[in-house]
Amino acid sequence: MPTLRALMRILRLAERAVHRVRYVNAGRRGKRESSVLPILLGDAEGLGEGVDAWIVTSDLQGVAPGWDGANVLLGVALVDALLELSEHGVLPYPERTGVVLAGDLYSAPAGNVRGASGDVREVWEAFAASYRWVVGVAGNHDRFGEGRERARFEATDGVHLLDGDTAELDGVGFGGVGEIVGDPDKAGRKSEGDFFERLDHVTRRRPDVLVLHQGPEGEHDQPGEPRVNGALVDFEGQVVCGHVHWERPRATNVLNVDGRVVVLRAV
Repeated sequence: MPTLRALMRILRLAERAVHRVRYVNAGRRGKRESSVLPILLGDAEGLGEGVDAWIVTSDLQGVAPGWDGANVLLGVALVDALLELSEHGVLPYPERTGVVLAGDLYSAPAGNVRGASGDVREVWEAFAASYRWVVGVAGNHDRFGEGRERARFEATDGVHLLDGDTAELDGVGFGGVGEIVGDPDKAGRKSEGDFFERLDHVTRRRPDVLVLHQGPEGEHDQPGEPRVNGALVDFEGQVVCGHVHWERPRATNVLNVDGRVVVLRAV
């Protein structure tokens, strides 16, 4: 990949949501809670040639009614909501919009199990079916099938699941490392050595955008993994992450989209 070009840069991010998607997620003791997923608008430079917007989100761990009224994963219902906003002129055309996913898109079917893990291919495929491309990483609760199933998914047109590698889309370089640091014998976790070896490999290629599930610390009220901060000291691009929630979604060159959707429009 060539060296860093004109940086992708977020210029503005609205504080108030332009729309909210209602959903159900797991509370304590198996109870279900009603929640809302905010969709925020922002402006950015460097989104790529022929691209009018990016949809950036993560940690969509809930269920919501789909087009036929039956419960689907929140990410699938979100696609329907976003397409409707485009039809009404609130958002740009899907064919000129890319999607960035930072992981954890699964929920138990009834939305009543905290920390459930499972297959999220249908969320990625729903975005890929309507949008220009989908790029991102796995969260620690995401599964993508095994063997040939996973290989078939990763070969889907427009899908770019990154884990220690990079992709160039419309002239913008993306890199990504999925999952979190932890016991590698447990699903969704990597050893410290593996995680940071992959992260070093990606950052050496100097992508414009680095997608992580487990991101760095921000400021005093923006929790994260301090070891990631140390690995990104010289990284100049935009970081997108999730895994832990920030009330304020931005810090320097980091955008945290845990439990929110950010639609960045090209200026």
